[in-house]
Amino acid sequence: MYRKLVATIALLAPLFFVNAVKAENPQQLKQLLSSGECVKCNLAKADLHGAHLLGADLRGANLQGANLKGANIEGADLTGANLTGANLTSAFATNVNFKQANLNKVNFTKATIHDSNVYGASMNDLNISNASINNTAIGVGGEGSPLDIPDWP
Repeated sequence: MYRKLVATIALLAPLFFVNAVKAENPQQLKQLLSSGECVKCNLAKADLHGAHLLGADLRGANLQGANLKGANIEGADLTGANLTGANLTSAFATNVNFKQANLNKVNFTKATIHDSNVYGASMNDLNISNASINNTAIGVGGEGSPLDIPDWP
């Protein structure tokens, strides 16, 4: 009997921790998907893969570790947002305002990033493998090659 109890607890224990790993606020996630606006929302680790977030207002939002794989964030305002470790693989990010955003460790593999503002953004350890980047100051730099990153008017 003791073995069955221990086995049952061992099998059920992970189920109690599944919700603890989810960090996003479900009401705020619903708000974003219905209105396209979620200023300063907690969307950490949110599953937004394939989402159509055209023109979304996500200023100051916490998207740390969020899954935006294949998402369309064209024209979105992510000024001051925290995207640390977010997955934007194959995302469409044209005319996005990443001004002063935290883009550290963001995965932009195969993403399309055109005409976007990265003025004042933190961009350490980006993965830009096979990304299409045009008219946006994201690239491989180093000492002796300072980038003059203009702000949008």
